[in-house]
Amino acid sequence: MIVLGCDHAGYPLKVEITKYLTEKGVNFIDVGCDGESCDYPIIAKKLCNKITDGTCSTGLLFCGTGVGMSICANKIKGIRACVCSDYFSAKLTRMHNDANVLCLGARVIGTGTAIELVDIFLNTEFEKGGRHQRRVDLISTLED
Repeated sequence: MIVLGCDHAGYPLKVEITKYLTEKGVNFIDVGCDGESCDYPIIAKKLCNKITDGTCSTGLLFCGTGVGMSICANKIKGIRACVCSDYFSAKLTRMHNDANVLCLGARVIGTGTAIELVDIFLNTEFEKGGRHQRRVDLISTLED
């Protein structure tokens, strides 16, 4: 199960991604917003709580640039959020960093690119073991 959230700037892109995920039969929870003006740190926290409590394994956050959401999400213990706007970054952040939240900027990328990045992010596995696992473990120690 994945979880989606956005602020008002990211709302139009979230709508397009929810349509796409529904067509693909992907189950998701939407923690808001519904287009109204809101404070993105509140939405980021709601989304991250769904991951840290085990309800969902992965999240997608949308705002104007993706940056504000990623800053907020990365404050939450157990979250490894990334902003991506290209294929290579979306793939490698899953493979090497075991990122669990993808942040996308609705004012930065188009719907087609966003769909491609979501697909890559959701369908790429973490390369468990070795140097990547050691580094993810080191990231976790920074939270303490």
